[in-house]
Amino acid sequence: MNGDPRDREVSDASARAATTSLDAVDGRTYGGDGFRFEYRPGTIRCGRNCVDALAEELRNVGGTRALVVTGRTVGQTAAVMDPVREGLEDAFEGTFAETTPDKRLGTAHAAAEAFAEHDADAFVAVGGGSSLDVVTVARALVASGQSHEAAAADLADTGTIPVPDGDLPSAVAVPTTLAGADLAQGAGITAAPDTDPVDESIGGGVSDPRLMPSALFYDPALFATTPASVRAASAMNGLDKAVESLYARNATPISDATAVHGLRLCRRGFSALADDDADPRELEQAVLGVLLAQYGVSRPDGSTLSVLHAFGHGLTNAGDVHQGRAHAAVAPHVLRFVFERVDGRRDLLADALAPHGSGATGSETGESDDDASAAVAGLAALRDDLGLPQRIRDLEDPPACDELDDVAADVLGDGFMENAPSGLDATVEDLREVLEAAW
Repeated sequence: MNGDPRDREVSDASARAATTSLDAVDGRTYGGDGFRFEYRPGTIRCGRNCVDALAEELRNVGGTRALVVTGRTVGQTAAVMDPVREGLEDAFEGTFAETTPDKRLGTAHAAAEAFAEHDADAFVAVGGGSSLDVVTVARALVASGQSHEAAAADLADTGTIPVPDGDLPSAVAVPTTLAGADLAQGAGITAAPDTDPVDESIGGGVSDPRLMPSALFYDPALFATTPASVRAASAMNGLDKAVESLYARNATPISDATAVHGLRLCRRGFSALADDDADPRELEQAVLGVLLAQYGVSRPDGSTLSVLHAFGHGLTNAGDVHQGRAHAAVAPHVLRFVFERVDGRRDLLADALAPHGSGATGSETGESDDDASAAVAGLAALRDDLGLPQRIRDLEDPPACDELDDVAADVLGDGFMENAPSGLDATVEDLREVLEAAW
């Protein structure tokens, strides 16, 4: 970014007109020289029974022999695995059904070994974010040939493992949850003494634009097989990606457009997610909404994840808490905190989350019907549609109240805080107050 064009004199009429056209999008400027948007997503297919075309898209990315990677529960769910195997046709080589929410390096190493044993040339990740993250790390391990011991040492020393130059195995993503980890160029990974050659538990991740999935399939028929409670918790995490994309300091008009429409679709479809017998049309809208919510979030020039995801990390690091449920407990309070400090794109968020100011009054927002209150109320209403916790104390294993200072410090030190809106300068005390309000 090169400063606000309204603060500089522009003598050239055409330059002035171009700058004005950017400003006129919604009153926000994207820098005097416009903006740069670099994004490298794989081919996206979305629609009921779209996994029927798995073999076709696999061939398009140069794959002919696929190893399916998933968790044990999904691996035993015929309503998911049968369509995937049938869609792969003769390209199906085998299944590795060992991923867990821990996302262990040892699991990724085992997946890489299975890839070699099956003489596969492509991965197909099926299920939640854990399976996709394990595949992402396994792709790097296959390409580098790095041993389990060497990868663990790198993770311990640097917080990451190397992604070698050159080609990586293709990967196809078939998500069945809505956390929105699919259209990403990175992955989180952990190591622990029970599964890895390390002395203590560690965490880290990998990131490289070439790690973006080669193709992605969003099939509402598969999302319908996921238990409603899992679907709802993951959806909150996916929804918040769109919220953050709007107020992040590196927002662009392109990510604005996908985020706003994604939120509108989420608003129409989220009420179905907490219902085991979800309405098919509403489920399709929710799936498409989260797909758009994450589009453009993970880019080579940096992520648009920001303050809210930093709070989610702080809470999950402090206890055994699902990140989507952690988001549910704090999201309205975090959004209110952002609006107290900066504009935070409140007009766009209000328009997407609570058009016409609907739901802008109530205990969480006070009696004001302005954009900020409407946006906070709209986000809280979506959370409530999903049947998710309204307070930190209602989480499964929340941090104790006397631990909130430590959580606040963890939030402040989280890397995603660097993407906070310009002008939002927080202290540990500020963040502690947000946590107390959400407690």
